[in-house]
Amino acid sequence: MGNVIPYSLLSDFDINLFKAGKHYRLYNHLGSHPMKHKGKKGTYFAVWAPTAKSVSVIGDFNYWVEGEHQLNVRWDESGIWEGFIPGVEQGALYKYKIHSNNNDIKTEKADPFARYCQHPPNTASVVWDNTYKWKDKNWMDTRETKNSLDKPYSVYEVHLGSWKRTKENEFMSYVDLAEDLVKYLKEMNFTHVEFMPIMEYPYDPSWGYQLTGYFAPTSRFGKPEDFKLLVDKLHQNDIGVILDWVPSHFPEDAHGLGFFDGSSLYENPDRRRGYHPDWKSLIFNYGRNEVRAFLISNANFWLDQYHADGLRVDAVASMLYLDYSREEGEWEPNIYGNNENLEAISFIRELNQEVYSSFKGIQTIAEESTSFSMVSKPVSIGGLGFGMKWMMGWMHDTLEYFKKEPIYRMHHQNDLTFSMTYAFTENFMLPFSHDEVVYGKQSLLYKMPGDEWQRFANLRLLFGYMFTHPGTNLIFMGAEFGQSSEWNFQQ
Repeated sequence: MGNVIPYSLLSDFDINLFKAGKHYRLYNHLGSHPMKHKGKKGTYFAVWAPTAKSVSVIGDFNYWVEGEHQLNVRWDESGIWEGFIPGVEQGALYKYKIHSNNNDIKTEKADPFARYCQHPPNTASVVWDNTYKWKDKNWMDTRETKNSLDKPYSVYEVHLGSWKRTKENEFMSYVDLAEDLVKYLKEMNFTHVEFMPIMEYPYDPSWGYQLTGYFAPTSRFGKPEDFKLLVDKLHQNDIGVILDWVPSHFPEDAHGLGFFDGSSLYENPDRRRGYHPDWKSLIFNYGRNEVRAFLISNANFWLDQYHADGLRVDAVASMLYLDYSREEGEWEPNIYGNNENLEAISFIRELNQEVYSSFKGIQTIAEESTSFSMVSKPVSIGGLGFGMKWMMGWMHDTLEYFKKEPIYRMHHQNDLTFSMTYAFTENFMLPFSHDEVVYGKQSLLYKMPGDEWQRFANLRLLFGYMFTHPGTNLIFMGAEFGQSSEWNFQQ
């Protein structure tokens, strides 16, 4: 196997866009790309590591030895290292060995743009070119009419690892789910399914909300093309696909994005803005152009390569406020002296403008729990540009009301009526999500008062009220048949 051959998939124009934070299709250029070059089969690698002294590709093809395949740094000060390695083909395992100028640190990192990752707890990236022949043209051509805000949304939120298991309590594969889950959704008349994060994540108890592989569907359930098959089958059955997407924070795992090249590359270097105390995770540096391009490219990737119909953006409130979950003295006001994160707000607006202009008929949905104004209003009139916002206040008030014995409810009618004072200020989605049925909060059925018959009657009443209230609807798996136990991701 030869050494690294100088080669690039990046033009000067690509580099200028990247530096300006305006390159929204970085996945076509960075990462690993199996290809032919000068008649030789191999793989082109490119990684952004501006503080690096050297970057080597290590893998099962060179016994994980540093220096055997050292990438070349570009001359244009973009901080990108690249090169073509002959003989490295589909399925090869690899990481980047980065020797940093900063404190002379050496780290082994997974590829931020990897299309496929090893099954956790293994952490290597996999060279992969997931070609797939889509059969959902009919859906994609007419999606705009089926996925618009004036159409019904009955969304089924699913955690793929625990919706159903095999008899041996093993995960079902994407291929199995393409049969069983699709059939079930069709039978139950759901219009959409929302998947809790399916991007690669190392730790099962995070439910997927601590991502390390932003461009790879998790290998727990199969190959990338198997996930495409699942989406394809859903579309063929007229069911829209919403993906949970997490641009708000990422874990500190050694192989992940944190301290990537020996510097705070993806995260904000100021711990007051770059570290999340609740989730013990790092926060993206929304003021850095290249990081914005990375995140917007990632949103585009799932809409483009995986035909997703919507992105439900996680923990938006934590992005909007500098003092989110922080005590006095643990945060610094913005230039106007208030608590809004201006860089994150401008990033969100840019994200929404880009995805709505590039993909017909998609939606973005904000999980936003505060009274921040104009979340689902167009950027052109000062809004954040989301299609919808989760109506968390309604969810909280409604559950408080329904928990009470019917005899006492007459004194708490305001819990039901208050939502109508603001129901039309945003495009709201009414969520009874996974967060309401964990950590001792009980299942929806067991939040209801009375004996078993009364509990089921109350739950039917709750859903009847929900589906007649203004807004789109989302329920978490298990709620539809009145599951008695709390959700347990392990079974």
